Amino acid sequence: MKKTTYLLLFLLFPFYLIAQNDSIQKKLKFSADFRFRVEQDWDSQKSDGTNRDDRTRLRYRARLGATYDFKDWVSFGMRIRTGQPNKQQDPQLTLGDQFSSVPIALDKIYASFNYNWLSAWIGKNSFPFEKQNELFWSDNVSPEGVSLSGKFNFENAFLQSLKVNTGHFIFATSGASLSKDSYFEGIQLVSTHWQNRIKFFPAFYYFKNMPNIPDGGDTFNIDYSIVHIGTKVDIFKSPKIGVGFDYYQNVQDYNGNDSIPKQLQSQKTGYVANASIGKLSKKGDWKVQLTYSYMERFAAVDYLAQNDWVRWDYSGAGSPDGRLTNFKGLEIMAGYSLAENMDLRMRFFTVEQLIPYGITKENGNRIRLDFNIGF
Repeated sequence: MKKTTYLLLFLLFPFYLIAQNDSIQKKLKFSADFRFRVEQDWDSQKSDGTNRDDRTRLRYRARLGATYDFKDWVSFGMRIRTGQPNKQQDPQLTLGDQFSSVPIALDKIYASFNYNWLSAWIGKNSFPFEKQNELFWSDNVSPEGVSLSGKFNFENAFLQSLKVNTGHFIFATSGASLSKDSYFEGIQLVSTHWQNRIKFFPAFYYFKNMPNIPDGGDTFNIDYSIVHIGTKVDIFKSPKIGVGFDYYQNVQDYNGNDSIPKQLQSQKTGYVANASIGKLSKKGDWKVQLTYSYMERFAAVDYLAQNDWVRWDYSGAGSPDGRLTNFKGLEIMAGYSLAENMDLRMRFFTVEQLIPYGITKENGNRIRLDFNIGF
């Protein structure tokens, strides 16, 4: 683990050396953030009817990134983070688990290109498609592949801009042809209306040869063909009041697939609704948000979505990743901005499973207090 840490720090060292040259300091940008979390879980029932132990954890996350503008139209970036490298959804570390050393992983490494209306990146970077929550894709999961976007602005009272996002991303290489890889592709339209107060972003995602369990514990591969319709509306600017809605429908046919239990073959729909008031941008700002989620088993790839809401994972199959679909639940978030780029956020989650995997439905309650600071 120490060798890995030294290697990742070595990769960032050239950025530091470049920064010593005054002539190119303006082209180099560093970013960092730190989170400290107090977390409590209680009343969490397993599929066999027994209860998980109530749990209190003190956790933290740190990230350090850098970008260098090589030319006006091309730049290079990378970021390292704390967290186990094979735990893609969760870069958090628990105080007391890693007392002797801190595991560090390479989170991003990419080249990006921007020319007029066209932008692209290659490598490992953030999810390039518009989203307003992590119920479909976690912010901590950085896909690897090629992304391409085109944005067009209009002087129109109805339509202000139209953006097209697309890309091909590899989850696991087969060592053979690209068609045999585990991969996903997506295409999305993003339009803004009513003086940029309405955003509409329909999309289609195709996942091919995805393992049913991540990290080598899979027993079969599965395809997903997911239609997503998302919208976000800013009702008022001051105070800022907004609502959002996401609808997911997997149109893949699993009927007759003997690898999938019959009670799960039709579980392919999901929707998420949220309403918020306030914002967190400068000192003294506050925000409250309610989010309701209903995600059936195959409405998303469960180990690529968030793992915030509940304690369900694939540890029984040898993987630390979460299995965060097949549930309904509510999140209540209240936040206060202590300063610019510094805030406190309290989040409460209550969750119940839709289709039981055992004799009873799993459930759980969780509350978190996060201190966030960015540089």
